[in-house]
Amino acid sequence: MEGTTKIRKDRVMKTSFYKFAFKLLLTLIIAVNFGNAQEKETDMQAMMKKYMDASAPGDAHKKFDDLVGSWDIATTMWMNGPDQPATTAKGTAELKLVLGGRFLQQETKGEFMGMPSAGIGFNGYDNLDKKYTMFWIDNSSTAMYTAEGNFDKSGEILTMYGKMDDVLTGEHDKYAIYVLRLVDKNKWIFEFHDATSQPSTKVGEMVYTREK
Repeated sequence: MEGTTKIRKDRVMKTSFYKFAFKLLLTLIIAVNFGNAQEKETDMQAMMKKYMDASAPGDAHKKFDDLVGSWDIATTMWMNGPDQPATTAKGTAELKLVLGGRFLQQETKGEFMGMPSAGIGFNGYDNLDKKYTMFWIDNSSTAMYTAEGNFDKSGEILTMYGKMDDVLTGEHDKYAIYVLRLVDKNKWIFEFHDATSQPSTKVGEMVYTREK
C-alpha cells in the first residue's frame, strides 16, 4: 500500500508541476502578447499622427482664403508675340474652398475670340512635398495642365512650373511658367509665360477684380 500511495503522490506532484508550468508559460505568452499589442498600438498611434499631420490643412492653405468669392476677369493674350497687338476677353469666376479647406476650386465662364469659354481649376499645397500645386482644364483643349512651385519671400508672388503642348507649333512638353500675384484682397493677377524663350516671355494674363 505504501508503494501505491507513494506512486499516487508522485503522480499528483508531477501533475501539479505540469499545471504550474503550463500556467506560467501561458502567463508569459499573455504578457508578451500584451506587450506586443501595446507596442503595436503605440506604433499605430504614431502612424495615425503622421497621417493626420500630413493630411491636415495648415498655414500654407490659408493663403487661399482671400481668393474665395466672385470675381470679374479681364484676360489679355499676346498670341503672336509681345510686340504684336493683344487679344482681350472678359469673364467671371467663382472660387471656393473644398474638401475641408485643402483645395481652392475655381470655375470660370466668359468668351474668347467670340466663342464661349469655360474652365475648372484647383490649387493646393502638398504638405509632404512642401509645394503649391495647380491643376487646370478648360473647353479650349483636351489637355490637363499641372504645375508646382512656391511663394517668394514676400509671400505675395507664387511661381509655378509645368509643361504644356503647343497646338500652333506642334511642340510637346514645353516648359511653362505660371505666376500668381496677390495685389490685395480685391485684386489678383494670374500670368502665363513661355519658359522656352530667353528671357521668358509673358504670353497672357488674367486680372481678377472682386465683384462689388
